[in-house]
Parts: sequence; C-alpha cells; structure tokens
Amino acid sequence: MNTPRLLLLIPPLTQLNTPYPSTAYLTRFLTRHGYSVTQADVGIEMVLALLSRGGRTRVFDRVRDMPGDLPGEAEQMLALEQAYLDSIDAVIGFLQGQDPTLAPRICQGRFLPQGPRFAHADEQSRAFGTLGTTDRARYLATLYLEDLADLIHETVSPQFALSRYAEHVGVSASSFDTVACALAQPPSLTDEMLLDAVWRHVEAADPTLLGLTVPFPGNLYGALRIAQAVKARRSDVRIVLGGGYVNTELRRLQEPRLFDYVDYVTLDDGERPLLGLVEHLAGKRDEAELRRTFLRSEGRVVWRDGARDPEFGMAEIGTPTYAGLALDRYLSVLDTLNPMHRLWSDGHWNKLTVAHGCYWKQCTFCDVGLDYIGRYEATPSAILAGRVEALIAETGRRGFHFVDEAAPPAGLKGLALCLLERGVAITWWGNIRFELAFTRDLCRLLAASGCVAVTAGLEAAADRLLDAMKKGITVAQAARVAAAFQAAGVMVHAYLMYGFPGETIGETVETLERVRQLFARGLIQSAFWHRFVATAHSPIGLDPTTHGIRITGPSFGGFAENDLTHDDPAGKAPEWLGVGLRAALSFYMRGEGLAAHVRQWFDHPVPRPMVPRHWVARVLEATSVQDDPMEERRVVWIGGAPVSESCGRRLRRVILPNQTEDIEVRLSSEKADWLLDLIRSATPTREKRGEGYPPLREVREAYPLGGPRGFDALVGSALWQRARAAGLLLV
Repeated sequence: MNTPRLLLLIPPLTQLNTPYPSTAYLTRFLTRHGYSVTQADVGIEMVLALLSRGGRTRVFDRVRDMPGDLPGEAEQMLALEQAYLDSIDAVIGFLQGQDPTLAPRICQGRFLPQGPRFAHADEQSRAFGTLGTTDRARYLATLYLEDLADLIHETVSPQFALSRYAEHVGVSASSFDTVACALAQPPSLTDEMLLDAVWRHVEAADPTLLGLTVPFPGNLYGALRIAQAVKARRSDVRIVLGGGYVNTELRRLQEPRLFDYVDYVTLDDGERPLLGLVEHLAGKRDEAELRRTFLRSEGRVVWRDGARDPEFGMAEIGTPTYAGLALDRYLSVLDTLNPMHRLWSDGHWNKLTVAHGCYWKQCTFCDVGLDYIGRYEATPSAILAGRVEALIAETGRRGFHFVDEAAPPAGLKGLALCLLERGVAITWWGNIRFELAFTRDLCRLLAASGCVAVTAGLEAAADRLLDAMKKGITVAQAARVAAAFQAAGVMVHAYLMYGFPGETIGETVETLERVRQLFARGLIQSAFWHRFVATAHSPIGLDPTTHGIRITGPSFGGFAENDLTHDDPAGKAPEWLGVGLRAALSFYMRGEGLAAHVRQWFDHPVPRPMVPRHWVARVLEATSVQDDPMEERRVVWIGGAPVSESCGRRLRRVILPNQTEDIEVRLSSEKADWLLDLIRSATPTREKRGEGYPPLREVREAYPLGGPRGFDALVGSALWQRARAAGLLLV
C-alpha cells in the first residue's frame, strides 16, 4: 500500500466556540512523522448548515409536514418563520464576531423573534447587573439559538442539542443493542447535514484511513453514523475510533458488531497507536505489533498490543495545529451570565496541557489506574511556553485553556515565569487541586502571567468525606487557596458531588452551608453539583466492599462499561436533594439568596447544619501565611522599573510602580541600593530562562545591613510590606 492519507474528524458535538483539541495534537504529530493529514470539525459544520437560512427552511418545511398536532411552541415559531429566516444568517455572523454593529439592533427588542427561552430573559439579565450592549446582544442571540435548537429537538431531530448529539445512545451502553437500533433508523435531517459535510472532506482528502475521535458519550452516535455512511460508499477506507469515551468505556470491548462500522479501536493516548497503525497499513509493521488496538478477526474481537516502542513524552508530541479548522466560523455564545461559568462557551481557547496525568492520583472516585490519570509527566516549561508562542502565531488568538486533570503548582510557576521573561501576553485558565502550594504570592505570579480563572474539585465540603475520598485536602485548606486566588483577582469554579458512599443528608446540607459562605465571601464565583456515580475503573468501582457499597449493575453486555449502579447502606441520595442543591447554586452564581438559610432550597425537611454561620471568616482569620525565611522560595519582581531619586543627604525616595499604582518608600541610600539591586536580580528577563532568581535564604544570609538578624527585622517593617504589595513575590 502507498503511504496512508489520514482524515481526522471531530463528530458532533463538543463545543460551539472552539475545536476539541484531540485532532489538533494528532495532526501535528503525524505530519511531523511524514504523513499527509487533514482534520475537520464536522460537528460545527453541521450546526452552521442547520443554523442558516437554507437549513432553517428545510427545518420549517419538515416541521410543517409532520403528521399529528404540533406542540404549541412549534406552532408559534412556524407563525414567525419569515422572521427567523430573515434574521438567522445575521445572528450567526454576529456570534462569529463578523458584525458587532448588529448588537444595538438585537438589544432594541424588535429584531429577534422571541420564543419560550425569552420568558425570563429580562429577569435573568437584571440579576447580573448592567450588561454591555454587546454582551446583552450575545445573550439574547444565544436564547434565540436555543429556541431553534429546542424546536429541532422536539420535532425533526430528537438527538440534537447545541452541545451534544444523541447523548442517550452512548450513556451506559453496556450492550450494543441501543447503538445498533439508533443506527438502523433512517438518517434524520441533522444526520443528512452531517453527512453532507463528511462527504466534502472525504472527496477532498481521499483518505485511506479515517480517524474519528469520541471524547464524550454525545459524540458516539455521530461518529458511528459517519462510519456507517463511509463504509457503505467507500469500503476501501479503513476507519479507526479513539478518544476519551473509548478510553474509559470500551476497555473490555467484546462486541463484534462495532466492527461492522469501524476497523480499529485504539485506547489511551493516540500518538503511538495511530503511528503503529499507519505503519501497519503501509506494510511496515505486522498486525501483532500494533499498540493498544482492538480489531475483529474471524468474527471475534481481538486485542493487539505487541509493540515494544516507548510512549512519546510530552516534549515529543509537538505543538497542536488548528490548520484546516476554520476558527472564524465558531460561535461565541453567551449561555450564562456568570463571568466564570461563561468561559466554557465564550470565545476561542487554544488548548494545551501543562502535564499529562495527575500528580496526586489517589482519589477513590477517579479513574486513577487509567493512563490519562495514572501516567504523570510534566511538560518542560520552556517547551510549553514555546507552544504558546507557536499557537499565537498560527491562530492569532491569545486565549489558552490548560486542560489538565490537575495542573501542578510547580509547572504553572515555571510557565508563568517563562511567559513573563519572554513578554508574552496571554489570557489563560485551567484546572488545579486546592493545594496549599498555591500561596498568595504564587497566585499573584500566575495572575501576572495572564491567569484569570481556575477550576478545582472541592467535591464535598466536609472533612470526613474528603478523607474517605482520599482527596488530600481539607475544607479549610480549600477556602484558604480560594482566598489566595481571590486576592490575586483570579476567579474560582468548584466541582461538587453529593451522594458519596456513606454520606448523610445532614453532611450534604452542611456542605451547602460551607459553599454558601464561600460564595458570600467571594471566594468562589461558580460551581457545578453532580450526583456521585461509581465508575468501573475507580478504586470504589474496583473494590466496592472496602468502600461500603455493593455494585448492582449493569450487567456487562460486551460494549461499554463505566457508570455502575450501587446500593449504599447509608441510603440513596434522593432526587429532591440534587434539585435543591442545583437551585441554590443557580441563585448563588447570580449573587442572590446568599443570606437565606440553606434549608429553604429543599422541599423536604432536612437537618439544620451544624456549621457556624461565620465558619469561613474564622478559617481565614486563623490563617496568616507569613514569609518564612527558611522556606525554599525565590524572590520574583512583577512590578515595573523602580525610580530612585535623592531627597536628602543620605535619604532616597524610591517609587515602586505596578499596573495599578505607584508605591513610594523613603529609605537610606544603603537600603535603597540593596532594594534596587534585589529587584533587578528578581525581574523576569529573557536571559533568565526560569533560573537565576535570588533564593530567599541566600538573600537573608547576605543582607548587608545586619545579616540574617537585620533581614528578619526588615521583614517585619512597613518598607518590606510596601515592597511586597508593589510586586516583590516569594515563590
């Protein structure tokens, strides 16, 4: 066979605002190894075809021709068909950033037809204060799209939603029967639009190998619908399936029917399996020497993992490339007005990872044994900063989302220093753990490098439960870390769960009370609460008896295996509990209901929380992280260039500028010279390359005005505190 040509597709649906990064990484990697690779996001192409004048016409025609009575909302929207057709292309262009002049017309209120989603639009926007014209217009335009998506879902394409596609097909699909049944149905209107996009790319790329990434359950149906169509028309094309959903749910794959649609299924990081596969297709590698690959042989699913090649390290995988992905066509929707929560859907974010896997990897509810968690490796900071610069050059975009399982504090510190040394201005956010290593000074350094938000798993704000989870943090610790980010102006999002094995309703209510206090104090800005589910590859799923539960199903039917049902002797968390928790968060994220008693959110009696009403205030008052000269920290200056002038015979006036103010100190000439020398040596410059920052211990030992004892006195002085406020950090 000639050298394989690859086409990598992102099936519907992930995000409307930015491409999922898997194909971007693999495209760069395989291109560097000499292969012809094309990538495309057919999910966004399907959405754009659907949300166009032509697509809307097809939708309305199909709705009108449906038998039986239509829902009242559909009748209302049909009556406004012309208004929808006349406005849709302009709205999409506006959400793509092509025409900001449309904003005042949208806000005027007579341009967009208003469906059911608009019922509480004014109330919602008032709750978040005064929105700028552009943001309010984007919010209203998003409601307009959601109305159209609801119409499609309720009529011509029940599998369609704006952020997922037939998700029910992939969720808890222990048997392949549900998947096979869905694929046996005639293609829906959205399927037809999806396949139109697929064929454009197949015809242009003429691939010998088609790769389909399935990161979430809501991508499985779309991927297999694509595979089904390609197999029917182009049986010569080999098809490989991979991605996060595959890596977690298809590890025990035994279902041969899947291979009616695809030829190969690969697990874990795709670089080594795909490279082995293209070498095999090119006749350079035997089938037995594939890496982490399922295939069908003589009617049975077989596993091939004979390759002995080492995994590729973080330094070897290369910078992802968005070549072939039309970034200007993605939609920057505003489906929430919470400033932290909106980061997920607002604007394009270049995706990178600080480290592969998780450096903690002990949480009992997490898939700690799987490769994406268990194999930890940090990316060298200089290489990561180089990738940042390369993506800015390629995309012209300076927003970055670090998609780590848990970005390590040391790795983020190294990245921040590299960015400051190189003078690279970006905006970034990512996922962390609530580690005390995130001191106030480290948070200030991260903010100076462009960090605007972090997400982290608080899970249950109860120390007994955190200990049972082996989370490795306490609630007080999480509050202190959140306070450190708050002081640096960085927003915090907390992931929460309820219904953990052994958790009582009283503990859940107490968690809500602590969360309420964190919101009220401004320590977290958004959160998301989900019910605990035991998973097959977590310590709890692998050894349920030790964790006090009994797994009750589902029976493995040869296909997917991940979410498990269980019996808990402490009792099952009732549905109304989750309803109350989510209702509380909805208000808290709008800044409302923060003074109300937490029991009001539940429509059933719940125990009174025993948490003191001023718990978080006491935690923060009891916590004062002092500068300990014995700590292994280095001095870094993030302020501007100081200005020094004489104001007397032996007195100097030193101005310490930063981005918001000039801080003035008056001190002796000797002390001024020492301070200016320290700042010069602590200022990030390209020559430092992450090194050369003065160790605090050495600064103390070499202090010229009294040695260590003199330095200890200095640390307690107003001068030191003012210099620290201006930007003298210990990290």
